Amino acid sequence: MWNFIKQIFAVIIGLAIFCFLGFIFLIGIAAGLSNTKEVVVVADNSVLQLKLDKKILERESDNPLEDLGIPTNRTSGLGLLEIKQAIKYAKNDPKIKGIFINSESVNAGLATVEEIRNALLDFKESKKFIYAYGEAYSEAGYYLASVADKIYLNPVGLLEFNGYSSRFLYVKGTLEKLEVKPEVFKVGDYKSAIEPLISDKMSDYNREQTMSFLSSMNNHMLRNIAVARNMPVERLKTISDSMLVHNAEDALKYKIVTNLGYYDEVLSAMKKSLKIEQKDRINFISYGKYKNSIKEGEKISDNVVAVIVAQGDIGRGKSDDGSIGSDDMAEEIRKARLDEKIKAVVLRINSPGGDALASDVMWREVVLTSKVKPIVASMSDVAASGGYYMAMGCDKIVAQPNSITGSIGVFGVLFNIRDFLKNKLGITTDGVKTGLFSDVGNPTRELTAYERKAIQQEVDGIYKDFVTKAAQGRKMEVEELKKYASGRVWSGIEAKDRGLVDELGGIDKAVEVATGLAHIEEDYKISYFPQKKSFFEKIMEDFQNDSKIKALKAELGPYYNVYNQVKNIKKLEGIQARLPFEMIIE
Repeated sequence: MWNFIKQIFAVIIGLAIFCFLGFIFLIGIAAGLSNTKEVVVVADNSVLQLKLDKKILERESDNPLEDLGIPTNRTSGLGLLEIKQAIKYAKNDPKIKGIFINSESVNAGLATVEEIRNALLDFKESKKFIYAYGEAYSEAGYYLASVADKIYLNPVGLLEFNGYSSRFLYVKGTLEKLEVKPEVFKVGDYKSAIEPLISDKMSDYNREQTMSFLSSMNNHMLRNIAVARNMPVERLKTISDSMLVHNAEDALKYKIVTNLGYYDEVLSAMKKSLKIEQKDRINFISYGKYKNSIKEGEKISDNVVAVIVAQGDIGRGKSDDGSIGSDDMAEEIRKARLDEKIKAVVLRINSPGGDALASDVMWREVVLTSKVKPIVASMSDVAASGGYYMAMGCDKIVAQPNSITGSIGVFGVLFNIRDFLKNKLGITTDGVKTGLFSDVGNPTRELTAYERKAIQQEVDGIYKDFVTKAAQGRKMEVEELKKYASGRVWSGIEAKDRGLVDELGGIDKAVEVATGLAHIEEDYKISYFPQKKSFFEKIMEDFQNDSKIKALKAELGPYYNVYNQVKNIKKLEGIQARLPFEMIIE
């Protein structure tokens, strides 16, 4: 019997070792593939197919396992940098005759959409065609498609053309049911990030600022569509405000689209543009394959422009794919400052903010760099609160018209969970302390009036520092800058009108400004930082994170989702320079 059990254990251990070695072998193959660029030959008379059906990030993350059809824990996405590069190369590629885009449900912020749209407008200067097809266009998806020569909508499809809206999630009722009491400290009437914790609806201040920047962004979109579709902007505004487009027929009637047709009918029309027979197949080349065909050599120059990408929430410590860690980001900026080959820096920011101290650590490195070489901020979808804090020390700030920025304000939150522990879980706490305030911040007791006053003074001090440094960076009087602070959020257009932003444009504009300041307009090359991690490093991180998540799910069972929600709320603890969380723009 004992021998039988030993044999069973041996088989199990052998299988485990086999699976582990197989996993390592598979990763090795994938890593090899990631370092070996696929050789792609572009056929004559080809059409570049842009299917924007994945989340669009600032830069792509390589995932060769996905190419092998193997699911992983890593969420793949498309890279804005790589998309723009492909469009730019296709413009002058004699084998590419046009672009076919499917942007119906583009998963990107509005400033990202603006960057791709501008790249497509530049492509049109080549006189090559752009066709767009969709079955259900979102507002952002249509805005991108509006540059096309032919915009096809499925005859029974849908198109949203009724303006932007914004929704916020409020958890006050949830916290009350859990008997969790938030202690809130803030500066700025418009600093609305804490509203979901203490209210069940928008404040008048938040309603005012949100309506203002959404209207600015919506008007910008309508003006650009009017130019693209050769229609009066007032007419488009009437169609949008009155929601005159209810179905595909309405979209055609009001000239929002150029054609109604099924996919095969789009292909038929495209074949005519390509001057091929209807029985022939179109030489489509996917974006994924086309980017691997690009043989554009690295520009040779002794002058380097470092583009440092900062994407995600701001926190202290190390960065990951979804966050900006002050240790890592400060080091990247510092290295760029000390590298004599780097003549200018572009800080590409896509962040709603986060930890106030971490933001200040990175700001310091920005200011030190500006004393040595030009550093320019390039705002993506959002560069607000802590994101603006990073930008304000730069020599110049460039934002898209529909970037979300500003939010110069500070808040702090502590949670009292005493009643939750006692009444919901039957847990009580007790202890000792050597001083009256030794346990300040203890989540199982109320703050005293003195402690509340002390914490509020700390928040006030950080806000004063924020405003003072912003005024210095913007070369304004403090009292003048305060008019645009108080936590208020602005669109890029609004921010430029108030001196919070210098120029309107994307990352290309920021590079242009930076090279101009460095006097290297015609002689430079661009390098991107931080350098991408190897695929092996990323997959091992995923493996470790996935193991932790599985262990938590096994331990907490049905309570895991509750834990996840509480964990996200906990991000608001401490002193923060952050936008309203869970702001949804549609």
